[in-house]
Amino acid sequence: MEGADSGFAASADGSQNQSPSPRKSPPSPTDHEEKTTHIKFLLSNAEAGSVIGKGGSTINDFQTQSGARIQLSRNFEFFPGTSDRIVMVSGLIDDVLKAVDLILSKLLDEFYVEEGGEDPRFKVRLVVPNGCCGGIIGKGGSIIKSLIEDSHAGIKISPLDNSYPGLYDRLVTVNGTLREQMRAIELILLKLAEDLHYVQSVSAPFPYPVVGYNGMNYASNGVGGKFQNARSQNKQEERSNSVTIGVADEHIGLVVGRGGRNIFEISQLSGARIKISERGDFMSGTSDRKVTITGTQRAIRAAEAMISRKVSPVSER
Repeated sequence: MEGADSGFAASADGSQNQSPSPRKSPPSPTDHEEKTTHIKFLLSNAEAGSVIGKGGSTINDFQTQSGARIQLSRNFEFFPGTSDRIVMVSGLIDDVLKAVDLILSKLLDEFYVEEGGEDPRFKVRLVVPNGCCGGIIGKGGSIIKSLIEDSHAGIKISPLDNSYPGLYDRLVTVNGTLREQMRAIELILLKLAEDLHYVQSVSAPFPYPVVGYNGMNYASNGVGGKFQNARSQNKQEERSNSVTIGVADEHIGLVVGRGGRNIFEISQLSGARIKISERGDFMSGTSDRKVTITGTQRAIRAAEAMISRKVSPVSER
């Protein structure tokens, strides 16, 4: 979630002067079919901590109140290209909406409300599969226009970021007061619930390879690598193994890449899990960082070859 910026449309005609709406208005009971669904959106680490609460007390309370299940990605698992974690809420449509309202209401109180101030406008970014965005946009933008007119919220869909292999989700940014946001989210969720592809897309809160490092695990995390399911000629080839190689400390950045992009790609294409030792943790008797590769023999060989190609041009100078 973020505070609103002035360049973001708040309604179909771009007007920012909507009549004040009362805060904390949870979705009223509706005639929604008893369908199970899910919704994902982004939270900063601080916001995620607020939602979890001490010892998980807040998230447990929200689940009890709403009847929905609330899951968060781990504290180093960020949506690609951001430093934000992913929260996934799943259950019956009305339960999901109630849980989202509880979450956004708490964050609004803790991070956005100024005492005596007007009802603030802020952003929430939903994570939606690229293939489902057409159902929100509609022919010639007809559906998204009607959603904006109905909710009075600003709704903006980001283009698909092709710079991250394996990323097939887009961000749908909803901007407005809490009441406007909740109405927009309800309308969007009802559209998505009609899409069979969306219903089948439910997975763990974090289905992307990890893109951080310093001892973190670069696992494919459910996104199949090129060789992950390849059948080998014998069981030994399929057995999971682990190999540790050394990479010069000054070259480790070439393996990781900007924002973790290179190691993301290596893990994705090879199907191997890759772990880089922390700064100062070297191979015995060297100044080489430890790079541990785990997977089938074929996946390990593929990852080693890709790493070698990254560092060999500078190593030979």
